Amino acid sequence: MASTGETPPVRARQIRRVLAGILLANLAVVVAKALVALHSRSLAVLGDTIHAATDAGNNIIALAVVRFAARAPDADHPYGHGKYETLGALIVVIFLSAAMLELLQGAVTRLIGGSRPATATMADVALMVATLAVNLWVVWFETRAGQRLQSDILLADAAHTRADVIITLSVIGGLLLTRAGLSWADPVLALLVAVMIIRVGYGIVKRSIPSLVDEVAVDRDVVGTTALAVAGVRSVYDIRSRKAAQLTFAELTIAVDGSENVAAAHRIADQVEAHLRRELGLDQVVVHVEPC
Repeated sequence: MASTGETPPVRARQIRRVLAGILLANLAVVVAKALVALHSRSLAVLGDTIHAATDAGNNIIALAVVRFAARAPDADHPYGHGKYETLGALIVVIFLSAAMLELLQGAVTRLIGGSRPATATMADVALMVATLAVNLWVVWFETRAGQRLQSDILLADAAHTRADVIITLSVIGGLLLTRAGLSWADPVLALLVAVMIIRVGYGIVKRSIPSLVDEVAVDRDVVGTTALAVAGVRSVYDIRSRKAAQLTFAELTIAVDGSENVAAAHRIADQVEAHLRRELGLDQVVVHVEPC
């Protein structure tokens, strides 16, 4: 994946601006859904409200995480602090899990023990439709920003909000069914919401774990073939690559003619580094030189 072209501090400021705008939108959604939940006594709407509240909480955490992740490399973190951004994406999963457990407990309790059925007016339905429109805008805006800035935490939060869209659609359907006299629809839809939350959490973990465990970021054969295209390189081996947030690192050893002097060998290494950066979009490349 190519670099964004932005320096870490500039990129971090752009991400924080996106998060700040989305935080305001999410707070408005939380207030609207809470009002509907209180008025209608709908368990599905309550679960949706909890889910929306985690969005706002995630935005606050993300603002702090991104600021820390943008710090320059230091003695203790020579590769920088970018993985804190990926760690922040996993914190999203923790909030999702908490919302899921709360929702499952309430839905099962209502299905088994029974309780006062939810009641919803068309005003409640209209307010939920308005929150749906806000969520659709957030998904579009945050996904575009996450792709442009190559931000794990923005893409994770956008995935979270994408689940909100599906959940809110389900909840609106549940409110309409409840108005039609089907009292079982509310807890059943709450269970479906929990399943959707599990699916979203799994997707975030699947996307975040490779960076945290230093999974190969660029195919070794591709790196080797690209490096061999530079004149003077006889062979390439000991190839490693990894990602930290939007940054991609690579290390490799090249063999050059043993008769080359130090200056010539160093020049070939510089050419390999520049070639890999240009062709593969790598951010940092370390080239070790050995005589053939």
